[in-house]
Amino acid sequence: MSGIRLIAGLGNVGAEYDDTRHNAGFWFLDALARAHGATFARQSKFFGDVARLNAGSEPVHLVKPTTFMNRSGQAVAALAGFYRIPPEAVLVIHDELDLLPGIAKLKQGGGHAGHNGLKDITARLGSAAFWRMRIGIGHPRTLELEQAVIDFVLHRPSRDDRARIDQAIDAGLGCVPDLLAGRIEQAMKRLHTQPKG
Repeated sequence: MSGIRLIAGLGNVGAEYDDTRHNAGFWFLDALARAHGATFARQSKFFGDVARLNAGSEPVHLVKPTTFMNRSGQAVAALAGFYRIPPEAVLVIHDELDLLPGIAKLKQGGGHAGHNGLKDITARLGSAAFWRMRIGIGHPRTLELEQAVIDFVLHRPSRDDRARIDQAIDAGLGCVPDLLAGRIEQAMKRLHTQPKG
């Protein structure tokens, strides 16, 4: 298959959200841009902060939506439509309650599991065939916390959990060259066999 041409990282805009678990997608894109010397610029027509990687024969577009999470699809659909990028060439990076901190998984399609960002992207693209990289943040139940889910995702992780999440982001970053080159199976194998801990 052809490679990924649009990478969207999900999060909420504002200093009060910067360090919260729900912004794991933003953390990933910031790290990716730093690694490639790319700079984000606010582009209102794309409802987000946009950057570009020159990797391979075609440019790869990065976007951090500046709408709130439940309207993330506006930015993704605007960029995908403008550059004629099909859903199969879109990768969305997001936090995942059902994975422990330190784990990242890659998959194509599927449901939104209550994640409002994914729900909106699916609706606005008219397809669930985009790729997702799920960055584990844990669940208050599995982490033995007496905390509602919405409260949990909008708070910063413990220092240990943040270190594990950063490890998962690093592992995900290591798969990006394969993803851009269309070597999806190699990327999945590499990510899913990462040593944990």
